Amino acid sequence: MSVWPAWEVQEHDGATSWFHVRLAFPDGARVDALAVVSEQQLSVEDVRAQPALSLDDLTVLADWIEGPLFEACGLESPETGEEAESGGARRARPAWPRGIEGRWQIAQEYRAAQEEGVDPVLAVMCATGHSRRRSLRLISQARDAGFLTPRHARR
Repeated sequence: MSVWPAWEVQEHDGATSWFHVRLAFPDGARVDALAVVSEQQLSVEDVRAQPALSLDDLTVLADWIEGPLFEACGLESPETGEEAESGGARRARPAWPRGIEGRWQIAQEYRAAQEEGVDPVLAVMCATGHSRRRSLRLISQARDAGFLTPRHARR
């Protein structure tokens, strides 16, 4: 993921900054966005993707880019008072279970997406909130645990 500043408008009580954001995936897919950071709030103004994003992907786009974007601005990601007290980071969905339970759920998401005829990796990405690379790693762990069939026949 790449983040670089586009422009900034200084106001009497702060500044509003626009950033270009690019997510490039190993399979050639790419997402370009114009994001605005103002008063530690993130807004996505323009999105261009190849191939096109589904509505589910659009809903999690801000969550994907929030951390690196705030890091590029030199700001901390905003947390609500309750999350700041507990020390937890803000997430779009509940934390994904770890270990054998998480691998089993990954396999369930993967198989359900295959049956619906949609991209199973994107389904896992949406369910977990992780990047494509991390989701592929989780799918591989589910395969290794025996919850999914092997990817290739062994010789």
